[in-house]
Amino acid sequence: MKTFVVGDIHGRRAQLAALLKALPRNETSDTLVFLGDLIDRGPDAPGVVSDVIELQRENPERVVVLRGNHEQMMLDFLDEDSRLWLSPATGGEQTFQQYTASPLRVETDEDFGNARRRIEESVPLEHLEFFRQLPIYHEDDYALYVHAGLDQGKHPRETDTHHLLWTRDTDFYKKYRGKPCVFGHTPTTFLPLLGRLGRHGIYISHSAIGIDTGYNYNSPLTCLSLPDFTLYQSFADGHLATHHITNFIPEELRAMQKAAGSA
Repeated sequence: MKTFVVGDIHGRRAQLAALLKALPRNETSDTLVFLGDLIDRGPDAPGVVSDVIELQRENPERVVVLRGNHEQMMLDFLDEDSRLWLSPATGGEQTFQQYTASPLRVETDEDFGNARRRIEESVPLEHLEFFRQLPIYHEDDYALYVHAGLDQGKHPRETDTHHLLWTRDTDFYKKYRGKPCVFGHTPTTFLPLLGRLGRHGIYISHSAIGIDTGYNYNSPLTCLSLPDFTLYQSFADGHLATHHITNFIPEELRAMQKAAGSA
């Protein structure tokens, strides 16, 4: 049994389809985990959400989808009148236009109210209900899986939701030594230099494993397979890459590999 963990997708539907097709995943025994941030920035957020919903519907026991801070921002926009999702830095403007087929224009309070109504009318209820029921973390024999990181090494069940969705804690990145934790949220180019693994682009420091390898045109969409530590990546130009990582593997996972005879 393996776990395939996919980093932040951000609307890159074609890259996701190519990546999933490349994975040697046994759908009856292997688990597929998405770390959240299905939406915003990329060219087809609604398509990504529809595809992931369908994947989970077909195999609910083996497909796990976590909530990311971008899904949370959309929900906060609808539920709490938060305007953060509409900030140009979030990429929510692209998702707004993709769902509503109209450009985002927010200059007045009336514009804000109109934008809210457009999203409520345009986003399929199935998508919103899906976002609302997404878990904040997952755990299996191999690792913990969260969107952003842990609070001072505490288990996710002991950590508040905001921290799991939003943290950018340098101490976690550099010093965490608990059960291996796979996270996204912060592109690895912004993580401490010492843990970045060459051309692969992922981050490993002790037990912290970052797999958000960015969202510009040249950035791969990344999936890490556990416990074998094989990396699968798809690129916007259509090419694929696979790397079997042998260095810097967390000790707990290395022990599992040896026990399974896969080291």
